[in-house]
Amino acid sequence: MRPPAGPDRPDPPGAADDRPAVLLLHGLMGRAFHWAGTARWLAAGHRVVALDQRGHGQSERPAAGPYTREAFVADAEAAIEQLGLAPVTLVGHSMGALTAWQLAARRPDLVRGLVICDMRASALGAASQRQWEEWFSRWPLPFPTQDAARRWFGEDDPWVERPNPGRGDFFAEVMHEAEDGWRPLFSRRQMLTARETWVYDAHWEELAQVRCPTLVVRGLDGELGRAEAQEMVRVLPAGQYAEIPDAGHYLHYDQPDAWRAALEPFLNAVPAGP
Repeated sequence: MRPPAGPDRPDPPGAADDRPAVLLLHGLMGRAFHWAGTARWLAAGHRVVALDQRGHGQSERPAAGPYTREAFVADAEAAIEQLGLAPVTLVGHSMGALTAWQLAARRPDLVRGLVICDMRASALGAASQRQWEEWFSRWPLPFPTQDAARRWFGEDDPWVERPNPGRGDFFAEVMHEAEDGWRPLFSRRQMLTARETWVYDAHWEELAQVRCPTLVVRGLDGELGRAEAQEMVRVLPAGQYAEIPDAGHYLHYDQPDAWRAALEPFLNAVPAGP
């Protein structure tokens, strides 16, 4: 199945562009629009493309999927080839980062650089999947307004230890107005299906196969711990490390200036070849 994923191009389609290309891959439940702030500053020196990946954003959500690792990687591969982006730098957040490094391991000819944003290489296990199922069941849907969704995810969600405006903004932007209120653009069932294809496995072997320069970025309060992040850098043949204080999992929303300061020097130093 070729991609229901849809490219979001800041540049006019078909325009000649010899700038180095960057493909932005959002995480589980995300959408291409989440990269808007990053894309604005990247576009000054790069050709920037973001995807609404299958089951997310404005892309199709076929009931039968597939929502496998192979499908997500194939969608990103197809986007690179069909849009002529190679050799491309991949920037992935969370699940999008896993897609990015799996693609970089399998198709090194397409990838010149890689940024892994707050994604673990270790297995999370069955307990983690059960916690997500329970969390989804607690969402007070529908929300009466988009601002109500923003407040719940940023303040009232039991998973939030202290107010987190960036998290609230992130989730508010994946809500749309339905007949009875505001609901997510995605199917929670499909998100669990997508997650179960990687949550039970470790991904160290594929990480070690990535040959291009790679930056591992974590928020100080994110889901990727410092020890694991530094081990990921050690395993990577050309790994580098960056840490963003006062940021959680949604670090490009929590600290956009620090996120840019971490990424920009790395992206500018990535060699032109794959």
